[in-house]
Amino acid sequence: MGKVKLPPQVEELVQTYIQHKPKIQRGFLAFALITIALRIRSTFNKPQKTDDSSKLLKGKKGKKVVGEVDAVFLARFHRIFKIIVPGVTSKEFWLLTLFSGFLMGRTALSLYVAKLDGQIVSALVRGNGRQFLLSILFWMLVALPATYTNSMLTYLQGKLAIGFRTRLTNYLHGRYLNNMMFYKIANLDDRLKNADQLITQDITKFCDKVAELYSNLTKPVLDTILYNWQLINNVGGEGVFSMNVLVQITAGIIRVLTPPFGKMVAEEQRLEENAEEIALYGGAELEKKNLDKSYLTLYKHVRKIFSARIWHSMLEDFVIKYFWGAAGYMLCAVPVFFDVAADSVAGEVGERTQHFVTNRRILVSASDAFGRIMYSYREISELAGYTSRVATLMTIFDDIEKDKYVKQLVANANPAILSQRGVIQKSDIIEFEKVPIVAPNGDVLVKELTFHVRPGMHLLIVGPNGSGKSSLFRILGGLWPVCGGIVSKPDIKSVFYIPQRPYLTLGTLRDQIIYPDTHKQMKAKGVTDQQLIDILDIVNISGIVEREGGFDIEKDWKDVLAGGDKQRIAMARLFYHKPRYAILDECTSSVGMDIEKIMYEHSQELGISLITVSHRPSLWKYHNWILQYDGQGGYVFTRLNAAKRLALQEEKNEIEQKLIEAPKLKLRLAELRELLAEQKKVKHL
Repeated sequence: MGKVKLPPQVEELVQTYIQHKPKIQRGFLAFALITIALRIRSTFNKPQKTDDSSKLLKGKKGKKVVGEVDAVFLARFHRIFKIIVPGVTSKEFWLLTLFSGFLMGRTALSLYVAKLDGQIVSALVRGNGRQFLLSILFWMLVALPATYTNSMLTYLQGKLAIGFRTRLTNYLHGRYLNNMMFYKIANLDDRLKNADQLITQDITKFCDKVAELYSNLTKPVLDTILYNWQLINNVGGEGVFSMNVLVQITAGIIRVLTPPFGKMVAEEQRLEENAEEIALYGGAELEKKNLDKSYLTLYKHVRKIFSARIWHSMLEDFVIKYFWGAAGYMLCAVPVFFDVAADSVAGEVGERTQHFVTNRRILVSASDAFGRIMYSYREISELAGYTSRVATLMTIFDDIEKDKYVKQLVANANPAILSQRGVIQKSDIIEFEKVPIVAPNGDVLVKELTFHVRPGMHLLIVGPNGSGKSSLFRILGGLWPVCGGIVSKPDIKSVFYIPQRPYLTLGTLRDQIIYPDTHKQMKAKGVTDQQLIDILDIVNISGIVEREGGFDIEKDWKDVLAGGDKQRIAMARLFYHKPRYAILDECTSSVGMDIEKIMYEHSQELGISLITVSHRPSLWKYHNWILQYDGQGGYVFTRLNAAKRLALQEEKNEIEQKLIEAPKLKLRLAELRELLAEQKKVKHL
């Protein structure tokens, strides 16, 4: 069979086309590129929805997070990508380069296999056994690089995911654990309640998705380009272009004619829920009628969906399986019947069969690659969701580093005072000068607080709950922002904090005493284990070393030690570090007065200035200044005369006791008066 003989007019038109073929193909290519550019631009320039990151951050566990694929997503992803691939000298960049090389190698192998398919079928048609066996041998040989390439792609994808995760986790951990970000993000800002989950889980999903999507998207795009380029060389660019235009037109027709199945299924679900709700009542005739009516409505709606799916499935099957298949056959037959391609075939049946099978295989592979590109939009949407979560976490970090917080405020809060910032300066003393004590929710506890603590001063802080005692320490420690005034404070290492429930870290018994120092830092200070035992002996707890199995034993100490032992460990920790100032927040509530006395007296012997929050009168004698809150926003900062204050406190307690007994005394007085009146009446008679 030869070429199709065309009418003279058509033959003349074909000859004119062949003369100007390069220009026409360049026009086709320019038109295709412009069309693709316009499609991409329309995708990323569509009206944006309000960026509600909080919904993504508060997504339910186990559900895939899907975000918008738009310009915002690209900007966010670009920022994160610069972290996971910091430059051309990074290991991740060269992994990506090597990964891309293997992807190109796999595509080249696929093109060679397509050509080999044609040779095998051609040898069968011609009955050439030698050529057939030789082609089979090549088929087996190409399996070696093909299987190695596939395995390396899987290996490199895993390496990329781990590399991305390591980079991003180190970056976010560095910010999360710096400048007390972990505290501020949990207590001063309401936008994020699961930072730990984001860092441990969502980053893993994001990095896995990036590595997976690079393979799932880059390979199909590369395949589509190379396969179409090969088809252009084999059957001519006009045929490939016409085929793509035909596919786009028919796909558009299918989209237009597709019923709104999403809305129909949603309506079906709503009707099913209503029917179930009505059925729960049961029994009554009226409810039965309503149930039947609802079921009939559901029945009609489901039948409508089934009817719509019949013709839609027919249309979809006809277009995709048969119409596109027939167009593919016609495209592959072009070089057989028309002389329009550079390497058109007019030879024997075997050669025509070889080229037809090769082109058919390439066309199927190109269609499969294009389909994978279309399906990858869902994966890109999921990546956009994870990108939004990670980028939002980074944005919150940025805001908190600039002292910008989003917090649910109390009804009478003054947002202006929260936006103000005071002055923080380094000093050898602790001093607050007209500093407002403001909670993160806008609650003003003290309008202006002024006090100071110098070396040798020991300050007692008292007041009702919620008056601002602990809030003062949070501002001093940098946990809460300074909303005005001047805060003078020494280096953070010069101030040591011991709460009522001391923090016990993971590690050895030694680590509990020297925290936050390490064993190496302890040795650098010249401190030995024997000195640690001497410190423990001061608070009568040195026996714990032998009891628990030595300094190097590791246990879950927060569960192993009792409350009193924990507080003694915290005291030993204070004696080990010997800071300039110590903040003691009800830290002796679980020990006896003898240990309390040892702790305060030894601290003062070490030259530590004590700032104590406690209501225990037994501690007054260890302090010479007092800061007392009244719970109404007022306070008194003055010298403390412990003996006088104790005497006044005892007198106050006596008066309060008498006031408690006053109603009983009044009642008894009334009874005595009645008895006296009765006796007078008896005498009178």
